Amino acid sequence: MADDITRVDGYLAGSDDRRADELNGLIADPDVRAILLARGGYGILRILDRLDAGALRADPKPIVGFSDATALLFWALAAAGLRGIHGPVVAQLGDLPVGDTTWLVDLLEGRGQGRIIEGLRPTGAVRRGRVEGPLIGGNLTLLSHMVGTPWAADVAGAVLFIEDQGERPYAIDRYLTRMALGGALRGAGAALVGSFTRCEERVNLPQPDAAAVVDERLRAFDVAGLAGAPFGHGDENQALPFGGRAALDFDRGAVELLDPAVG
Repeated sequence: MADDITRVDGYLAGSDDRRADELNGLIADPDVRAILLARGGYGILRILDRLDAGALRADPKPIVGFSDATALLFWALAAAGLRGIHGPVVAQLGDLPVGDTTWLVDLLEGRGQGRIIEGLRPTGAVRRGRVEGPLIGGNLTLLSHMVGTPWAADVAGAVLFIEDQGERPYAIDRYLTRMALGGALRGAGAALVGSFTRCEERVNLPQPDAAAVVDERLRAFDVAGLAGAPFGHGDENQALPFGGRAALDFDRGAVELLDPAVG
């Protein structure tokens, strides 16, 4: 552990150079077999262009995180061709159901095929049957900010998964609309919607809630989805293999993971 781990630089945990150097050191260290982020917040976008994709390709290791780590997962996939894990950060582990942490360990150990999440509800455009594609997504705010960067993933044919926290409904509308206008929803095979925690409107006026906004925007962009998946900032955060294939069954209201996270 670094001896200056509590260093603060404004609202960041140290300067960009210091944080990038530490992460690059973990990527290059042959004794480090996985990188599990401690928490979310903000700052990864600032260091993406300083990270060593060649070192990650030479010594592949899964990166685990969500929220701000969405940017890092996109970078690893685009720059190094490495699938990561959209899953709990260290600060969450003590508050999650035991099954969520057990499932994360299963994914880290290469077990992932065949897991089924049921009890989901339809959202967006009407669709029947089954859609398969790679799981691409994460925090909606970060997804919208990745549009136009070198690390924005191609969602054509993908299962786009989204979640967020603390964003008002109109902001959720803005992010999805921005993605669509930037071509980031073009050709998406389907959407998987997780938790939108503390995303209520703060003024006492009749307005749609977050779920209604997501439903309306997905319908407007002709994307069918399933909502209520247990991932994100809520009480559950079940890990997903970022870039691994999944199948959405609209008739059954379920998603099946087809690929392991490590590989």
